[in-house]
Amino acid sequence: MPTPLAGPELGAFLRAHRELLKPADVGLVATARRRTPGLRREEVASLSGVGLAWYTWLEQGRVTASRQVLEAVARALRLDPAAQRHALRLAGFHEPVGPSEDGPTARLADAVQPVLDSWPTSPAVLVDRSFDLLGWNAAWSALWGSPDSVPADRRNLLWLMAADPRLHSVLHDWQPLAMNVFQYFRAQAGLSLGAPRTGEVYRRLDEDAPELRHWWGCHSVAELTARTITVEPAGPGPIRLSLSSFRPVDDPSALVLLFTPVTAEDRAGMDELTRDQSSGRTHSAKVYASSRCG
Repeated sequence: MPTPLAGPELGAFLRAHRELLKPADVGLVATARRRTPGLRREEVASLSGVGLAWYTWLEQGRVTASRQVLEAVARALRLDPAAQRHALRLAGFHEPVGPSEDGPTARLADAVQPVLDSWPTSPAVLVDRSFDLLGWNAAWSALWGSPDSVPADRRNLLWLMAADPRLHSVLHDWQPLAMNVFQYFRAQAGLSLGAPRTGEVYRRLDEDAPELRHWWGCHSVAELTARTITVEPAGPGPIRLSLSSFRPVDDPSALVLLFTPVTAEDRAGMDELTRDQSSGRTHSAKVYASSRCG
């Protein structure tokens, strides 16, 4: 699977959103015969205040755009805030690179590990900008299985969500959460979509979850939304967990995901599961239908 490059990726992203719009969405009158799905390039160019040839080259990845012009294109395409940030990042207008890109991740993991361990009944994990796992707590291992048992090249949140049978067997309706994690990765990754590690993760996903291959080519992006999920490990029965996330101040490109028990009963279930994590309990896998991109 080829790793997306910044220029072609931006053009494909803009084209995908152009094809989703109807003339009525931007105040235009639809003609009887339109061979182009969505808006025409000349319509987007006119709404953005740029020339048709230049906008065509932008979709083809042949030109660069200033932030102001790209913001005008984003407004013309009615991009929501997450999609607009993604487009800007693909064009090179993104946050300063955090220390996880080149600096020692071990120092960050050591600093955050005590925080993860302070939640004994709330599964928590620390990931870097590639969504590789840097740290986790005992509750995470008790619920999802220890990441130490996963090969290092697959110890990645995207891979776990899409291809880990243990996670799928415990989490009811895993695909909406997995898709949201993937959309959020695309939204915040920007130019690092072309990084070697991203390409390696995509290849592992292609090998281990080929039925979800349409996800990797999907241009949908979104924020990571708070939600309540239901897990059902063997033993304590169904447990409801509330997902939240935050970024360490030492490295804003890293991310902590925290799953907090919703009620006292859920907390007691996680406590039982954590205490019994070395008991060797097994989890039966379940099969779910593939979610659509979007």
